[in-house]
Amino acid sequence: MAKRRYVCRNCRRFTTEKECPVCKSKDLSASWKGLAIINDPNDSEIAKDLNIETPGKYALFVG
Repeated sequence: MAKRRYVCRNCRRFTTEKECPVCKSKDLSASWKGLAIINDPNDSEIAKDLNIETPGKYALFVG
């Protein structure tokens, strides 16, 4: 059985844990739209627009 995915409301990072692995926030949501996979945040215009500094999977909108 797959674990439920959550998105951090603070940094928009996907997680299956009860705490965000990037910013350590516990303010998570199961409601999100859009997905951005950032491999190299230093060379990504999307990462710059979303203020992402760490590679990973991010939601574009968190409800």
